[in-house]
Amino acid sequence: MTECGPGPSRPRIRKTLIILSFLLYPATFAYISCPIITEAASLGIVTAGLLVFALLFVSSLVAGRVWCGYLCPSGGLQELFNLAFKTPLRTRKMDWLKYPVFLWIYGGLAFAIWSAGGPSTIDLWYRTDHGISILAAGGIAAFVGPVFMIVLFTTIFGKRGFCHTFCPIAVLLIIGRKVRNLFSWPALHLVAEKDRCIDCKGCSDACPMSLDVHGMVRQGAMEQAECILCGDCAETCPNGVISFAWIRR
Repeated sequence: MTECGPGPSRPRIRKTLIILSFLLYPATFAYISCPIITEAASLGIVTAGLLVFALLFVSSLVAGRVWCGYLCPSGGLQELFNLAFKTPLRTRKMDWLKYPVFLWIYGGLAFAIWSAGGPSTIDLWYRTDHGISILAAGGIAAFVGPVFMIVLFTTIFGKRGFCHTFCPIAVLLIIGRKVRNLFSWPALHLVAEKDRCIDCKGCSDACPMSLDVHGMVRQGAMEQAECILCGDCAETCPNGVISFAWIRR
């Protein structure tokens, strides 16, 4: 049986980008912090973070969860954690938990905007000091809290456990992808030529989200809500069975 050899280029670049994103997190967390963005919204303030949320949703309409695979700071922390401890995902039975979390957090954001009577001013650097998040008053506590939650969920559930069970941004991007699938405009996808598959299952081993990619290939069903379109499976496959495509379906 042919062994799967790892493709050295794209996975290495991807991991470098996502780990760098985490290393920059002390400077950038205010721009993706749900509590900070909601606090500002309750005062009628549009922050850069609120615009980032909007841009992430728009991007998901054509690129799905690419953010999760390449640029998300919490993803970078989880991948660092996995490099250190090699902890497998323990269960997917709790994947549903992030949906009520999403409703709670984004419902709170919507209520904050409504209670303030809508946006009345713009402060792109809200809760930052010259754009640096951790330098603002209370910045250290605002940084440590999310990091603790990410590490806690990754420790309990294993590989990318926070993404699977708690992350509300993941749900935002999943919703965007579902909207795209409903209307079927052109978008980034993974596609597979299942007849070329040699059943080495290296694609499943390489998946940072612990998906049964081999099963997806064999079933001809590459669309999966938890797929972050990182492409690690494509780079791992020795026969080039999996590839990216910009298609309409």
